[in-house]
Amino acid sequence: MGAAQNALAVLNSSAPAKKGLAARQLAQDWEQSRDIGTAIDLMPDKPARPGHPVLVSPGDVKRRRLGTKAGRGALLHAVAHIEFNAIDLAADMIARFGHHPDIPKADQTNFIGDWISVCLDEARHFDLLQTRLSELDMSYGDLPAHNGLWEAAVKTKSNFAARLAIAPMVLEARGLDVTPGMIEKLTNVGDNASADILKIIYNEEIGHVAIGARWFQKLAQIRGQEPESWFHALVSDYFAGRLKPPFNVQARTLAGLKEGFYMPLS
Repeated sequence: MGAAQNALAVLNSSAPAKKGLAARQLAQDWEQSRDIGTAIDLMPDKPARPGHPVLVSPGDVKRRRLGTKAGRGALLHAVAHIEFNAIDLAADMIARFGHHPDIPKADQTNFIGDWISVCLDEARHFDLLQTRLSELDMSYGDLPAHNGLWEAAVKTKSNFAARLAIAPMVLEARGLDVTPGMIEKLTNVGDNASADILKIIYNEEIGHVAIGARWFQKLAQIRGQEPESWFHALVSDYFAGRLKPPFNVQARTLAGLKEGFYMPLS
C-alpha cells in the first residue's frame, strides 16, 4: 500500500500494539518504495481507540505526588496518552494533508517522509513508556485521560495551515516547556529510569516541532503570508486561551520557533 493508505491503517487500529505495528509497517513500506499512495476520499473524524483509558475532561484528571510509585506511574500514563495520540496526529497529517494542493509536487515526498519519521518516533516513545509503566505495575488504560489533543485535531481538520500551527507549534512546543521540569522532578526522587525516557522524548520532540515549523513557514511563503502574523491569527481562531509561559526559549529556538511567534500570544 502507499503511504496514505498505510497511514489510514494506523488511524483505524485501536489496540495500542496494533497501532504501533501499523506505524512500523508504514515506515518500513515507505523505506522500501517511497510510494505516496492515492488521496483518501473520506477521512475518519477520529481514530480507532481501545476501550480504555476512559476519557474525561482535563479538570477531572487527578494529579499525584511523584514521591510515590503510583504518582510516577500517573505522570508516565499521562505522557503515554499524549504519545498515543501523537501517533495518530502524525498519521492523520499524512493521510489528510499529504496530497494537499498547497504542497508542491516536488516537495510531497519530503513532506510525507517527515511525518512518517514523526509517526515512527511517537510509536517508539509510547512503547518505551508502556514498558516503564509495566515496571511500575501499571499499563496504559489503567487511569482516566483527557481528549484535548484530538479535539484540537478535529478543530483543524479542514485547515492545513491551522493544523501545522496548532499541533506541532503550540501543543508539541508546550511539551518542550514542561518536560525539563518533569525530568528534574523524577531525577530528584531517584527515578532515573523514567527520567531517561523523558529525555529521549524531549530531544526528539525538538525535531518534531522543527518539522512543523519548517512546513508552516514554507506554506506561508507559498500563500504569500507573513509567517508570524499568520500564526497569530490562526492561533487566535483555532486555540482557546493564551499560550502559557514560562517558555523554553532555547529549545523553541532550536526548533525554529523565534520568540516573535509565541511571546505576543502569552
